[in-house]
Amino acid sequence: MLNLPQAPLQLLSLPWITKAGIQVALLRLDLIDPMISGNKWFKLLEHLRIARSSGAPGIISLGGNHSNHLHALAAAGQRFGFATVGLLRGHPQDTPTTRDLEAFGMQLHWLGYSGYRARNEPDFWLPWQARYPGWHCVPEGGGGVLGASGCALIVEQARAQLPVLGWNDYDAWWLAVGTGTTLAGLVLAEEGAHPVHGALAVPPGYGVEEGVPALTGSLAGYHLHDASRGGFAKVDDELLAFIDQSEAESGVPLEPVYTGKALLALKQRVEAGALDAGTRLIVVHTGGLQGRRGFA
Repeated sequence: MLNLPQAPLQLLSLPWITKAGIQVALLRLDLIDPMISGNKWFKLLEHLRIARSSGAPGIISLGGNHSNHLHALAAAGQRFGFATVGLLRGHPQDTPTTRDLEAFGMQLHWLGYSGYRARNEPDFWLPWQARYPGWHCVPEGGGGVLGASGCALIVEQARAQLPVLGWNDYDAWWLAVGTGTTLAGLVLAEEGAHPVHGALAVPPGYGVEEGVPALTGSLAGYHLHDASRGGFAKVDDELLAFIDQSEAESGVPLEPVYTGKALLALKQRVEAGALDAGTRLIVVHTGGLQGRRGFA
């Protein structure tokens, strides 16, 4: 019941890719499920399995008012019969995402901003565990060891489809990075066989640089690139124009927080000559398209 569906791997055709003489295969995690979308499926997988096997009455986690993570968790709770609780940053807001959360049956608690900042304190979960005894607690964004373990399966999905593209191998990975958990999962699965490039959707210094080594240990083979454009969820005219043009030319929907920024950062590196002609790159579309509604 909790087995992962297959995400298609397809060649991405855009003029700047063709001009550079490289090949880019896009792993469409946005198509893995209409509600439990993108890398969130993988980050939640082990949590859902543990909650099921332990008989937990529900699952509780954290996020913002446009959170892809909470959206996927609430949808999974509705589908698989778990009660869910969301601890939200800030004060009550009516957004398309929060309306979905409530429609999926998630109970919302708004923590304010100072209350949400306390989420990394060692005793943060104690009052919530007392209020919801026996519930399974999931870190913000599904981050952590369990999330990384689930994300390692992304590599299996891509490798299984290489023959469909006529590829027998690839040179590297490229994906957007928020918490670093998905990148860590790829690094763990690759064990140094192929480099993993993470395009930071958050500015440097937000903890990814320390978080990834904590999950991957001594494994190397990954590189972080600043793609935040000055702030998390910060957009500008160049980014929005790039997304519009890319969608028109490829037919692939993008969003401006993660994959849109990651793809623009890749374009800039390609045009700067950072990739040799003939390079074969797997780019992960991490989903999160429901969050685009916040930018309408």
